Amino acid sequence: MEIVTFGCRLNAYESEVMRGHAQAQGLQDAVILNSCAVTAEAERQLRQAIRKARRARPEAEIIVTGCAAQIDPQRYAAMPEVDRVVGNEEKLTPAAFAPGAHPAVAVNDIMSVRETAGHLIDGFEGRVRAFLQVQQGCDHRCTFCIIPFGRGNSRSVPIGEVVRQVRHLVSQGTREVVLSGVDITSYGSDLPGQPRLGQLARRLLALVPELPRLRLSSLDPVEIDEDLFRLLAEEPRLMPHLHLSLQAGDDMILKRMKRRHLRADAIATCERARQARPDVVFGADLIAGFPTEDEGMFANSLALVEDCDLTYLHVFPYSERAGTPATRMPPVPKAERKQRAQRLREAGDAAQQRFLDRQCGRETEVLVEKPGFGHSRHFAEVRLQESTASVGDLVAARITGRENTQLIAEAL
Repeated sequence: MEIVTFGCRLNAYESEVMRGHAQAQGLQDAVILNSCAVTAEAERQLRQAIRKARRARPEAEIIVTGCAAQIDPQRYAAMPEVDRVVGNEEKLTPAAFAPGAHPAVAVNDIMSVRETAGHLIDGFEGRVRAFLQVQQGCDHRCTFCIIPFGRGNSRSVPIGEVVRQVRHLVSQGTREVVLSGVDITSYGSDLPGQPRLGQLARRLLALVPELPRLRLSSLDPVEIDEDLFRLLAEEPRLMPHLHLSLQAGDDMILKRMKRRHLRADAIATCERARQARPDVVFGADLIAGFPTEDEGMFANSLALVEDCDLTYLHVFPYSERAGTPATRMPPVPKAERKQRAQRLREAGDAAQQRFLDRQCGRETEVLVEKPGFGHSRHFAEVRLQESTASVGDLVAARITGRENTQLIAEAL
């Protein structure tokens, strides 16, 4: 049984849930493709992988699931290589992988789903870092985004269940947990008492003192709550690395995207986080060539890399998604989108190199994830020279140099 995962950290977590269900049900000769629908390119890669899987495994059952399957199940059911299409809700149930006959298409109305269960996993195969789903779906309707129609409305896993899962993961060797979701800064709005993400993180760290590291996935800059800022200042186990869902740096484009922040809000969020934790670093999602974007608007997004001192960029050329309002706006030529995306990536690469160069001579802590390799607290890749540390160890090290995007270090 093989699982091929596309897209986000939430998909990576859900693939582990599916792996556990499939193994428990005795599913063997199957390839499960857990898809992404955020861009047209993601779906192109999915179709390519489906055909490749059929050529490599002619007798295997090919099962397609994930956001692309949820949004357009009939498209994938029509592919001759595909045996079954399973929806985003159904893929997390043991019944989807039980022996016996199954419908060719099992995809529920995702908007009818009101709760998100906690799915217990033992960890990620061979990893001491684990992603944990604490939130699912999204109540916002950004004009470029199709994902709410693949994930449904926002719903949260109760704090007690999150704590139980983290305790279990730590008992299985996990040393760093990454809280993940579609829109995790909306966490708790559907729960009794409406706890926020900061309260979840604070209680989690207090109730699981044996967890060495907690990291957060993508955050909406204007939804970061007061408790989370305080925790950033007070709790060293919360890693000083925040990934922000910025998307653009021009106010008109942000309004046309139907985002909930303006350029000044993004800059203010970064400044406030630095006041709380001076060494914090930022990643960001940015879209190049959104409809109506002219060169001046793009220049504002490009300048945001320096204005916010962004370190890790995820850059996407704008991709039309059928059914979204942005497809009705005047488009930027695709060649121009690609060229602007490249300019953003180059700015991001330069910013990352400046950050890494500043680390030379400093001491850091490295979580060893493979022999001689791990990540620093700031999520920088670190190669440990002549280290005898075991996988899962937290090693104090001194940075001695840089090779491309990897820091070189020696254990202290």
